Amino acid sequence: MVRVLLVDDEAMIRAGVRAILANDPGIEVVAEAADGREGVEMALSYRPDVALVDIRMPVVDGLAAAAEIRRAAPGTRVVVLTTFGEERYVVRALAGGADGFLLKTGDPRELLLGVRAVAEGGAFLSPRVARRVLNEMEHGRSTRRVAAAEQVGGLTEREREVLALLGAGLSNAEIGRRLFLVEGTVKGHVSTILKRLGVRNRVEAAVLAYEAGLVGRAGDGAAGTPPTEP
Repeated sequence: MVRVLLVDDEAMIRAGVRAILANDPGIEVVAEAADGREGVEMALSYRPDVALVDIRMPVVDGLAAAAEIRRAAPGTRVVVLTTFGEERYVVRALAGGADGFLLKTGDPRELLLGVRAVAEGGAFLSPRVARRVLNEMEHGRSTRRVAAAEQVGGLTEREREVLALLGAGLSNAEIGRRLFLVEGTVKGHVSTILKRLGVRNRVEAAVLAYEAGLVGRAGDGAAGTPPTEP
């Protein structure tokens, strides 16, 4: 069972998100909070698997709350949930340790997919957000590609295989099945990769994998983009 915390100052939004999540019998909303500070407190009290956090909230905004939740409750994965037009916050959200970024205006299926993906150890960006991020990455791409290629050059061949699949959005379990490795071994590889690359989370590693040209070698899509239909 995936245990979820909802952090949003609008009661109707929380009700709508809760109703969507109720369509998946494997997901349970265990707590709700109406502002960022309360969200951090709830995360510490309930230790949910995933926290869905809005950006614009009173007292403590969602970006600050997301970073604090990741620091205080490292076992809780954070997905930022916001409205169309605020995709500009994606870089700040990911830098704060968020594992995913979803739009409230997106397909409800994306919400279920995103919660499942991050709960299983993956990263998830709304396809619309992913397209914007990738489009922005095209500017100055050649320079970054060279730097990224040098950065991943110190990894072993196996670590590069894991990084390529991580960049394609696969969870640890999915990577293990693809490479015929037990999940614990994959987790070890991922921890080593993050440390050796000097990145803070799987999303940053996924972006680096894309810039280095690793994504696609494993037969999957662009970094952070979910499969067509999970």
